[in-house]
Amino acid sequence: MEKQTLKDKKVAVLVTDGFEESEFTQPVEALKNAGADVKVVSLKEGTIKSWAEKNWGKEYKVDTTVKDVSSGDFDALVLPGGVINPDKLRMDADAVAFVTGFTDEAKPIAAICHGPWTLIETNVLEGRTVTSWPSLKTDLINAGAKWVDKEVVVDNGLVTSRNPGDLPAFCKKMIEEIAEGQHLTRTRGVHQLG
Repeated sequence: MEKQTLKDKKVAVLVTDGFEESEFTQPVEALKNAGADVKVVSLKEGTIKSWAEKNWGKEYKVDTTVKDVSSGDFDALVLPGGVINPDKLRMDADAVAFVTGFTDEAKPIAAICHGPWTLIETNVLEGRTVTSWPSLKTDLINAGAKWVDKEVVVDNGLVTSRNPGDLPAFCKKMIEEIAEGQHLTRTRGVHQLG
């Protein structure tokens, strides 16, 4: 089988302090290995600090802030987990607007562990099948999603996984969906072919 190439794809990885390190580093590495142009987008300039399982991890350089870019600048979005990271992102209006842009434009989104938490704020989970870290199950169901306990779930360009143990499957499906490009569009709850 031919290896997926993302040579002409620009991918945003939206994170802030408290993201799970492996859920950031492994997808970024997979994207770069596939040829994608990856940009780390955050709430602030400079560096952001990861969470490595049970303690603070390394710091990583931010390429740009959500205030300085829009979804139109990218082909796809990755939302790593970690408890602190998505809780901060979903409380930030600029971050929510940035993520909503990807859903409005039917661009691929890959969210792992606690990453889908931010998607709740976009009001696009109604009828979508997703997975996540188990503690988000009720929140996602309340947002209209169908929650399942699987290592990776794909629903019209939305890729979700449960935890760092799912990263190999998550990264594989993330690459496939980004290579495919835009999917079914969702405009104000109406499904249209994109």
